Amino acid sequence: MIRATQVQGQHRWREPAADTVVLAFDDRHRRRMAMTGTRGLEFLLDLESAIALRGGDALVLDDGRLVEVVAAPEPLLEIRAADPQQLVRLAWHLGNRHLPTQIVGKGLRIRRDHVIAAMVTGLGARVIEIEAPFDPEGGAYAPAAAPTAHDHAHHDHVHHDHGKHDHAGHDHAKHDHAGHDHAAHAHDHHVHDEHCGHEHHDHSHPHDHK
Repeated sequence: MIRATQVQGQHRWREPAADTVVLAFDDRHRRRMAMTGTRGLEFLLDLESAIALRGGDALVLDDGRLVEVVAAPEPLLEIRAADPQQLVRLAWHLGNRHLPTQIVGKGLRIRRDHVIAAMVTGLGARVIEIEAPFDPEGGAYAPAAAPTAHDHAHHDHVHHDHGKHDHAGHDHAKHDHAGHDHAAHAHDHHVHDEHCGHEHHDHSHPHDHK
């Protein structure tokens, strides 16, 4: 099977693409995975390390042909604020919960999550359910370690044991974990095809969980 071993950055390529793959956010961060384009081209994604692909990237095949990456529409929440100050406050709360977030115009987009929707509504935001490609911000975290909303099912902050950490001047009692019950969002990872060579990423939290 022909392989794709390189990635051309977002819209930095000019040649016509031989085919297109439409991928949701979770499927755009892989190292090795069998793929089939919308026009039937079968190939193996075989990168040296996992890369967070974005809509508009191109996968470079062994023979030099390109396969365009398109971000698939997903069920999202678009969060609107009354003013820039409120938008910054909302962004802080989402970042405090390690949620992948996309900045669009005057709003923020996250994956649908009824707990987070209730939280931001309580903070005065307007929440709209939409279907759209999800292309969250990158660079502020290592993508391999960035948990999604579904990863928080096993991430109960209530049981953090901060007593064993030496954080000078850092009062963990001030952390706002209101509305952070993600138990309803357990994600079944058994759907992955073991034959595609998908490597699961370690999303472990640096704190000592009890």
